Amino acid sequence: MRVKSKLVWLLVALVGAAGFAMLALSRGEHVNAVWLVLAAVSCYAISYRFYSKFIAEKVFELDDRRLTPAERYNDGLDYVPTNKWVLFGHHFAAIAGAGPLVGPILAAQMGFLPGTIWILVGVMLAGAVQDFLVLFISTRRDGRSLGEMA
Repeated sequence: MRVKSKLVWLLVALVGAAGFAMLALSRGEHVNAVWLVLAAVSCYAISYRFYSKFIAEKVFELDDRRLTPAERYNDGLDYVPTNKWVLFGHHFAAIAGAGPLVGPILAAQMGFLPGTIWILVGVMLAGAVQDFLVLFISTRRDGRSLGEMA
């Protein structure tokens, strides 16, 4: 990693830390939502850049040269090569999980910071990884659904 890139990621980490500091140190319920957004975006950016790269390269050993089922069995109906941004939208929509249910309950009981941390950490370490794992296994098993593989 070059020096410029390291400085950019250091800045992202500092912005996220400042956002969490403002959320943690503010008394009462009068917290600007900008701090929440900055903390969340910083966490997601760092997680996407470093954790997802580790999972893709070291754990799953992804290979761009390997054909997907949509490329192998392109029938125009069930198997159709799709733009990566469409797939990203499906992946992004599927990772919500229990966060929207448990987060507000935690916020009502203990304040918004534990609920915020629950949602952020849950998405980064569990939700996105689990969904990526299911998509990866489905791709390796000729596009079968989770129900067909079970």
